[in-house]
Amino acid sequence: MSKLKSGAYNPLHEKRLGIIIPVYNERENIVKTLQAIRQKVKTANVIYIVYDFIEDDTLPAARDFIASYGDMNVVFLHNNKEGALEAIKLGFAKATEPFLLVTMADMSDDYGDVDDMCTLMDEGYDIVCGSRYMKGGRQIGDNSIKKLMSKVACISLKYLAGIPTYDATNSFKLYRKALINQINIESNGGFELGLEIVVKAYFDGYKITEIPTVWYDRTEGHSRFKLIRWSPNYLRWYRYALRKAFFREF
Repeated sequence: MSKLKSGAYNPLHEKRLGIIIPVYNERENIVKTLQAIRQKVKTANVIYIVYDFIEDDTLPAARDFIASYGDMNVVFLHNNKEGALEAIKLGFAKATEPFLLVTMADMSDDYGDVDDMCTLMDEGYDIVCGSRYMKGGRQIGDNSIKKLMSKVACISLKYLAGIPTYDATNSFKLYRKALINQINIESNGGFELGLEIVVKAYFDGYKITEIPTVWYDRTEGHSRFKLIRWSPNYLRWYRYALRKAFFREF
């Protein structure tokens, strides 16, 4: 059973899933993202669009789309501290649903996997990782050094530190809200907080699993991923995992 029995699904909770989407000028993608979520995610949800500045061109495009449908629950959150890391943390703090999904507004993630991820949470897991590198997963359209570094780091964490996923660095993860409330997030860069949470949760005894997913490189707009600037932050949690695994053996 899950360590977090208090975070288990309550059938009286109307909305089970909070979908957190940090955005930065995603006018080209936000409508496609919202449409994909509406069509593919059947789990009752609330979408949290987290933006840094009121002139963000994501906002009018999103509002126009939402106005066309009466069945979408969308909350706009202004991130005063700015940046992807703070946007996700704000989403974690404000979302009240028992399951929290982090995804980007760039159409990289396959929302057809979300209901299956929620089913695994119902079975008692505390984190469900969308995995590009396990059997059945794929990464399409990215042949950069970033992909190679990510794959090597993730697979080595699996075998050297015992992390129970082949894709610890992917941001596309479903978390139990009760777990997030108990994790002290120390990351200060960007998307590495997903790696931090998985590593800390694993060594604290929480239940983690993965599901194969297909990741698509963006075709519109510009990525906010900063390889050179954020690499030391990822390395911090990579070393943390190896140290914890080493000392646990002795």
